[in-house]
Amino acid sequence: MRPLDGQVALVTGASRGIGAAVAVELARRGAHVVLTARTQGGLEETDDAIRAAGGAATLLPLDMIKQSAELDSLGPSLFERFRRLDILVSNAGMLGALTPVAHILPRDWAEVQAVNLTAHWRLIRSCGPLLVAAPAGRAVFPTSARAGAPRAYWGLYGAAQAAMEHLVLTWADETRDTRLRVNLFDPGPVATALRRKAFPGEDQAGLATPAAVAPALADLCGPDEARHGETVRYSASE
Repeated sequence: MRPLDGQVALVTGASRGIGAAVAVELARRGAHVVLTARTQGGLEETDDAIRAAGGAATLLPLDMIKQSAELDSLGPSLFERFRRLDILVSNAGMLGALTPVAHILPRDWAEVQAVNLTAHWRLIRSCGPLLVAAPAGRAVFPTSARAGAPRAYWGLYGAAQAAMEHLVLTWADETRDTRLRVNLFDPGPVATALRRKAFPGEDQAGLATPAAVAPALADLCGPDEARHGETVRYSASE
């Protein structure tokens, strides 16, 4: 028997990168994975990889900027379909423009906040009750060291990440007396499209791959995971 057999996991930003890799890993461990992202084609590629690993998935194309209100009905929809939700990996994120704070445009601010902060809040509101009711509910929010280390031109992204961390850790404190376990996960430098956009001249050959960090993130979703309200950092030596 696999450790996540019978469980349902929701993974956002699952069309590529860390989201896709952890979705495959969770499916390999037995979970039925609900995949969300903007691109249908990317979701289908992740679904193919899950099927190749012997798992199963449900695809849900969703644009968190244009369809943000639909996140409010996601929890009830999952309950209607599966009668449960055990795992949330709230992975969707966007870089936005790297620019001086005084030059951030209102549209860029609104979009980055919508994906990197507001979407997490909506998912907590919508899916939180199901996770608290689960036998071993688990919620993981990937983050970045930039949240706690301000750097020139990174204000747009960093501000959203810092606010997200505060929101998530507050929720963790509020659910400390439940069976739910909520944690942040910092994968460190990973060879992803977001990092390539941030560092276009960087040689990514020496960076960790999404597939390499996915097992450590998936471990936080296991029924035996005891950590709560922590920022767990990936180490290649694990």
